[in-house]
Amino acid sequence: MYSKIKHLVDSHSFQNFIVTVIVLNGITMGLETSKSFMAEYGVFIDAFNAIVITIFVIEIALRIFVYRVSFFKDPWSLFDFAIVSISVIPAGEGLEILRVLRVLRLFRLITVIPQMRKVVTALASVIPGMLSIAAILVLFFYVFAIMATQLYGDQFPQWFGTLGESFYTLFQIMTLESWSMGIVRPVMEVYPLSWIFFIIFIFVATFIMVNLIVAIVVDAMSQLSQTEEEHIIDSTSSMVKQSEVHTSGELQELKNEILVLQKMIGEMKKG
Repeated sequence: MYSKIKHLVDSHSFQNFIVTVIVLNGITMGLETSKSFMAEYGVFIDAFNAIVITIFVIEIALRIFVYRVSFFKDPWSLFDFAIVSISVIPAGEGLEILRVLRVLRLFRLITVIPQMRKVVTALASVIPGMLSIAAILVLFFYVFAIMATQLYGDQFPQWFGTLGESFYTLFQIMTLESWSMGIVRPVMEVYPLSWIFFIIFIFVATFIMVNLIVAIVVDAMSQLSQTEEEHIIDSTSSMVKQSEVHTSGELQELKNEILVLQKMIGEMKKG
């Protein structure tokens, strides 16, 4: 019984079935946002959601039965367990947030599809580097927000009246959304040299710091590709070595058979 269940859980057919269920559930979640659709087909959608939750619960139960303690040592399995647990908890009065959080079931595609899981793992490995850059960026924001509030807060209180407003305005400028005509040019009409302040900020925040984060992510993805290539090369090399060993063994057997035949022919000639 155990071996059959383990074979079922580890099979590609079972994984493909779970992926299909998640995708269909994602489609129905999108349809739930339509009031007209729910008014006509809401009963069927609710029934399908109940079926989906039942399938997920059975899947998690089977995985716990197969892997037992190892299931709770795997972060991805714990993530699946948490998502399914949220879906099982009834969303009564005061717990409406649980109904919204059920959409997190779609993130189970990451745990089911190995390629997605590898990408997330690679991104998670660069979080320390990204946090270091983010800390420097926050410090840079803080310094420039104080300067902007002191320099332009009196004349432009809607943008730089408080430290929080300066933070938000600088963030908008960093994204380059309406930064010139919307903010900088009006400020330049009162402070002609203010362009120096904003150009320095954009150059450092947008073109250096943000691109450093992008570079770290790209480097992580390239390392992932390199690791996969090395794994493929190692697998190919091991297969070639096994093939060579098998071939050399067959050749040795043929040589032995030829020697035996030569001896037999020699003895027949003597006789």
